[in-house]
Amino acid sequence: MLTQNSLSTTPVARLLEGSRVYLRPINVEDTELYYNTLFHQEVRRLTGTQRSFTKEQIARYIEGKGQDASSLLLLIALQEDDRVIGDIALQDMDSLNRSANIRIAINEQGDQGKGYGTEALVLMLDYGFGICNLHRIELNVFDFNEKAIRCYEKVGFKREGVQRDALFYNHQYRDSILMSMLQHEYRNRYVKQAEN
Repeated sequence: MLTQNSLSTTPVARLLEGSRVYLRPINVEDTELYYNTLFHQEVRRLTGTQRSFTKEQIARYIEGKGQDASSLLLLIALQEDDRVIGDIALQDMDSLNRSANIRIAINEQGDQGKGYGTEALVLMLDYGFGICNLHRIELNVFDFNEKAIRCYEKVGFKREGVQRDALFYNHQYRDSILMSMLQHEYRNRYVKQAEN
């Protein structure tokens, strides 16, 4: 439930910009915003979040992410009004194997299905492959999250396998689907297409 309108005259730092969304760094000032998201029931279900957190834990988490060279956590905001609609992260970046994990959450149902997540994913993939020189970016998605699966396939992720009974949530076990994209697949789909 990340929602925020920018009321200050200070320009918002924008790391990556698309036509409808931009990705900005998360700061300790965003603690309340991020904390509230962790108690949004649908976000918890779709992400498999099982634990509860305090605001102090969230503030420390955000501070830690700023110091962690193996991850990049960004907020997704709308170009039209600076409203934060979700977050996206490259995690577990491995410089030897040139690999990472990506995750994304668009928090409100009213913001889902509008292409915001697709645009944010392509921005972060471009950063991962084009700036961080990654070779492989993978993700996990729970089998009941059909909207997300369609989005990932639309972006170009390929299914690799299924982790059976990987999540226990709401009295039942659910499978996790492993998907990935390789650097050349991204370039063929997005970079070469843009050049033509």
